[in-house]
Amino acid sequence: MTRSIQQLFDLTGKTALITGGSRGLGLQMAHALGEAGARIMLSARKTDELEQAVAELQTAGIDARWTAADCAKEADIHHLVDETLQRMGDVDILLNNAGAAWGAPAEDYPLAAWDKVMNVNIRGYFILCQAVGKKSMIPKKSGRIINIASIAGLAGNAPEMNTIAYNTSKAAVINFTRALCGEWGKYNINVNAICPGFFPSKMTAGTLQSRGVDKLAAHAPLKRLGDDEDLKGLCVLLASDAGKHITGQAIAVDGGVSSVKGSA
Repeated sequence: MTRSIQQLFDLTGKTALITGGSRGLGLQMAHALGEAGARIMLSARKTDELEQAVAELQTAGIDARWTAADCAKEADIHHLVDETLQRMGDVDILLNNAGAAWGAPAEDYPLAAWDKVMNVNIRGYFILCQAVGKKSMIPKKSGRIINIASIAGLAGNAPEMNTIAYNTSKAAVINFTRALCGEWGKYNINVNAICPGFFPSKMTAGTLQSRGVDKLAAHAPLKRLGDDEDLKGLCVLLASDAGKHITGQAIAVDGGVSSVKGSA
């Protein structure tokens, strides 16, 4: 029998593991998945921010808990997965959102900064997907993986951006998503990427200050930046049965910026 739209989007009984979930876009998407019925395991590096985020989610009536982990460290990632499986059971939804950025001209870009960005933004995604896949999703032949990329991965740097490692890593996330989708489709695992444009956040604060909100918004056909709701709908779509036939896609949520210029 064909299900209703409410049934297709319902995540009741599902468990979602979210990295970089203590603030910003990660916390926005945690609210979305929790509001749709999922139980939430949040992870980030700072315990105080995790405690505050989980308290916020619980106040909203969401079943949420946390485990601290640095997604640049392999041992932390494996501990996170084991802790989640022990405390919450199988992972139905994996949301790779932890990220790092560093700005410097390419000719002077520090190798240590390059390695830091790559370790968090793509190596960490791979290790976490591999661990969750082997220990949970592949054995049960079901899962949804959502990788947070960026419209910065769809094009080169704007001349004033100087974020070569970030752009490179986010392009890697997009093709990693496509490659993993091809391998794991046989296990009924959907793998997709979300490519946000500019959203006000701690990570983008410097860019917003230097370039200006109005100037950045002017690049978008919708003439605005992302807000505290703009990732919620797509996140739940890709995590739920409403999106069960969507895989291997990189979907921009950027007010149309990438459609007209490729990058802000």
